[in-house]
Amino acid sequence: MPTAATAASPALGQLDAADQRFGWHPFTQMREYQDNPRLHLVRGEGSWLIDGEGKRYLDGNASVWTNVHGHNDPDLNRALKDQLEKVAHVTLLGLNHPIATELAKDLAGLTDGALPRCFFTDNGSNAVEVALKLSFQYWQLVGQEAKHGVISMEGAYHGDTFGTMSVGERSEFHRRFNPWLFAAQAFPAPTHSECAGKVARSDTSASLTALKALLERDAATTACVILEPRVQGAAGMVQQPAGFVKAVAALCHQYGVHLILDEVFTGFGRLGALTVSELEGVVPDFLCLAKGLAAGYLPLAATLTSEKIYEAFLGAFSEGKTFFHGHTFSGNPLGCAVARESLRKLKPMLASGQVADRASHLGREMEAAFAGHAHVRTFRQLGLTGSVEFKPAHAERWPTDTRAGYRVALAARRHGLVIRPLGDSILFVPPISIQPDEVKHLVRAVRLAMDDVLPSLKAD
Repeated sequence: MPTAATAASPALGQLDAADQRFGWHPFTQMREYQDNPRLHLVRGEGSWLIDGEGKRYLDGNASVWTNVHGHNDPDLNRALKDQLEKVAHVTLLGLNHPIATELAKDLAGLTDGALPRCFFTDNGSNAVEVALKLSFQYWQLVGQEAKHGVISMEGAYHGDTFGTMSVGERSEFHRRFNPWLFAAQAFPAPTHSECAGKVARSDTSASLTALKALLERDAATTACVILEPRVQGAAGMVQQPAGFVKAVAALCHQYGVHLILDEVFTGFGRLGALTVSELEGVVPDFLCLAKGLAAGYLPLAATLTSEKIYEAFLGAFSEGKTFFHGHTFSGNPLGCAVARESLRKLKPMLASGQVADRASHLGREMEAAFAGHAHVRTFRQLGLTGSVEFKPAHAERWPTDTRAGYRVALAARRHGLVIRPLGDSILFVPPISIQPDEVKHLVRAVRLAMDDVLPSLKAD
């Protein structure tokens, strides 16, 4: 099916044909993609993306949860260009460049120096892989080889590499790879839901009791607990109450296992602070960062850890203590330059209360749009994250291939919004710099799209 733009523009028609002929898009059923109108985006301005015809769409997905200051930000552009005139890439494999050192120092400041050692990679999955491997190797190096197990939380998503799939939920994303994944244990997520600051329900006792029972039984064979703190994004913005992460950290300390906090999604302003670790007053053993680290400009990730863990890897080469892991573009200078400038801009934004105000606004708009709606099963919001789950008006659910969330996301384009579905849900993840009128547009477009689509869908 051609796009609307292809009929008016031969160049876009050629692009569309080439995309159909050669493209294979991530997390996309390509038959479905090719059978529906496609959207070719060519420019960005602030919170907006622009297609080949000049039509504007609010980026409600923050370009897969990465965008902090909007598209085409002049300060980030300047930082990128300045670094480009010096050097585009220098390997960190046995060499160094100044901007990586400067960024590593900046990131150490996120924990007031408690996690001073920074290992750069290029995406969130790899940041988590590094944390897992460092934990496993650390316990070997200190003579506790039996500590090789991992405990994660039900509903977890830590990435798509084999290690991160192993410690995540064995959902439809990853289930077919089960024969190749290593074993891991899971404890239940707490029950908690809020929107616009109102807690609808909350219970952490069963979750923490289950984790404590696992640790009491298996601490001697457990290397680490891994957690997406406060919000499990790919689970549908499933929330944890304030204080939960601190309680998990206390249990990890009590039973002598590492805590890995996967802040790939929650870091850099999304929940109102630079990290959830800061909000909760927690220092994990490993802090994984990506997505917003380079503000949506370039692939960049970092795993932060303590001096104690770092020192266990020091020794003569013959001792076999070296951490044999790396990526070609680890600590890429262009990404590091953008990340430093993004941090410089983000800190006063957070301190001013602007981000907190936008988050409150998002909650109020969602409450007004979705509370009591016949096609809304549930909705929740925390910081600049949100989710609305749809249902039939007079049935439990639609057949899987009805694709309610996907249809709403397609319809939202007609209302000037690009957004991603998750099953029968829509996830709200705007740029951190979103403005009040844009928050209103974001929620209004979803409401209009669902009212366009959902009443006509046939349930089981």
